[in-house]
Amino acid sequence: MRLRNIPGAREQVKEDTRCFGAGDDTRGKWEEIFGRKAPVMLEIGMGKGRFIIDMALRHPEYSFIGLERYESVMVKALGKLDRMERDGIPVPENLRFLCMDAANLEDMFERGEIDRIYLNFSDPWPKERHAKRRLESRGFLEIFGRVLKDKGIIEFKTDNEGLFDFALSELEDSGYELVYLSRDLHSDEEEMKDNVMTEYEEKFSAKGNKIFKYVIKKNPDRK
Repeated sequence: MRLRNIPGAREQVKEDTRCFGAGDDTRGKWEEIFGRKAPVMLEIGMGKGRFIIDMALRHPEYSFIGLERYESVMVKALGKLDRMERDGIPVPENLRFLCMDAANLEDMFERGEIDRIYLNFSDPWPKERHAKRRLESRGFLEIFGRVLKDKGIIEFKTDNEGLFDFALSELEDSGYELVYLSRDLHSDEEEMKDNVMTEYEEKFSAKGNKIFKYVIKKNPDRK
């Protein structure tokens, strides 16, 4: 995906008190940051923030963190919150943002500090030589496993069947248990009752694309 540079985006993200990034002292301190003890839910690759904002509004009992690597994308999520506030729409107080590369999660989170991770319509990195960059690869699953609590959950959605097949193949001997799988999520009425769509999910499903989803659980016996 080609990103358009937004002048001043880096400075805006750095100055916004809702945002954290490399160098900030957050590891083991998320309860202090949110000012309460609550399950921590992390979306990796939040884009413009629709999913994580909607989830935070629906579930005030949880603490939500949206991670995005690019400042020029993150400022769009910040702008969305600012517009909500100007229009008198309730803004979630249980939401913070992280601007960083997901490969460095362990710099920002203590072991077992996260309860659930969402991977929504991740970059498929279609070239085989880039497979290790896919968030669903074994290397990233190992990183996620170290910051997840025992029996912590990862939810993954995509419209890319090739990426989904790859993701499933990476689960073998990974230390995760597959607890849900669908190759046509929107045909599952029960699962769709609580489904929150991203911008991409709405766009792709409107075109008739099938949405693939898995839910996996960290095995408490994994190292």
